[in-house]
Amino acid sequence: MDKLQVYRDKRDPARTPEPVPADAPPVGSGPADGHDGGTFVIQEHHARRLHWDFRLERDGVLVSWALPKGVPADPAVNHLAVHTEDHPLEYASFEGEIPKGEYGAGAVTRWDHGRYETLKWAPDEVKVRLHGRRVTGGFALFQTRGNQWMIHRERQSLPTGMRPMLALTGAAPRDRQNWALEMKWDGVRALAYIERGRVRLASRTERDITVAYPELAGLGSATPHKQLLLDGEIVVFGDEGWPRFEALQPRMHVSSASAAAQLAGQTPVTYLVFDLLQLDGVALFELEYANRRSVLEDLGIAGPYWQTPPWFPGEDFDAVLAVSVDHGMEGIVAKRLDSKYLPGARTDHWRKIKNVRRQEAVVAGYKPGQGNRTGQVGSLLIGVNDSAGLIYAGHVGTGFSDQTLRLLGDKLRPLRRAGSPFDGPVPAEHARPAVWVEPALVIDVTFDSWTKAGRMRAPVYKGLRDDIDPATVIREPEAR
Repeated sequence: MDKLQVYRDKRDPARTPEPVPADAPPVGSGPADGHDGGTFVIQEHHARRLHWDFRLERDGVLVSWALPKGVPADPAVNHLAVHTEDHPLEYASFEGEIPKGEYGAGAVTRWDHGRYETLKWAPDEVKVRLHGRRVTGGFALFQTRGNQWMIHRERQSLPTGMRPMLALTGAAPRDRQNWALEMKWDGVRALAYIERGRVRLASRTERDITVAYPELAGLGSATPHKQLLLDGEIVVFGDEGWPRFEALQPRMHVSSASAAAQLAGQTPVTYLVFDLLQLDGVALFELEYANRRSVLEDLGIAGPYWQTPPWFPGEDFDAVLAVSVDHGMEGIVAKRLDSKYLPGARTDHWRKIKNVRRQEAVVAGYKPGQGNRTGQVGSLLIGVNDSAGLIYAGHVGTGFSDQTLRLLGDKLRPLRRAGSPFDGPVPAEHARPAVWVEPALVIDVTFDSWTKAGRMRAPVYKGLRDDIDPATVIREPEAR
């Protein structure tokens, strides 16, 4: 049986630019059974009536449906899908004008394309998962009568065990027209899982931090949408209206609901939302950054404890960087307009351009204080991980308040151990008086530069980071 005979009978290859192969497709060619899938394409077709042609590669042809209203965006709404004749595989790349008087006359453009996975393929029902540039997620097509089918977008549950996408430290991109810019907010990264009004906050290490920020519970009713997955930064604004990490410190280490409620009244936080990863059962990870931001802004997330901060075109790099310097920010983040969201990955499609050097470090020991610090921490011995293990990276003796020294003392006391946890040498002048501890605490430091020996020059303590796994702390990689 020639699967393309009906297609061929409707077209004259001398009159239409559409591909009209002379031969029948080989039997059994291309995806057929199992979960292997293949190419999909959605073509916008301005024929007598505008519609979208939905095509799936299957057994040597493109199985096709015409969608008068396009692909449904809402899982609660089904759209009509009219089953049409099979098309040749070459049609997946076709764009052009079908002449007047010919079958399907009008302009055809590719609206989306990509790969798909087969979840089910039966005579009256097809289920697939699409991986396109504009459309991702699960879809079901089911027959109602004859060539009349319906297409339905499957509702997806919110993912579990997910970590946010990270940026590399690097220089300003040269092709600035292909990038967008955001401020590098000085706070705690958090994913917000919202389901039917309930909010769950998760840190970079997947730790549930919801109890620490009770003022963010109202985020669940900030939009009429029933399901959201947001990415953003929890900050505390200083008197001058810009985030200050030091002011956030007392909020970060709270596990008591009553203590968190009291602190929320004294030092409220704001959740700055800069990415949208899922909306009403539709995953958006494979959408380009520019499209995700556009959908996010349409949600209008703004309230007493949450905002959607602006983003800026890459051509404004110098002006945006100058603003960050003027307000004492750490720097800015450049994101490629076409970048997809890669959970847990650190990629140079997102770049941190810093005004000051900042680094996470693991605390592996401390030198006891002297003088007015007697009985307290004098300085911290810190390290970063590399292929050889935990490597000594310097010692930090400045940037501490009295309250910070008491907090560090309380946290380090139960972690004391007999020997050094470092997997390399430590200078004798620091090792001799050291009190060694299990490498379980992570801190933020600013510093001038790296020495040839791999030590931080003039590091200054900026804060404790209980939202970061010590095993993931490495010397900040540079974007190439």
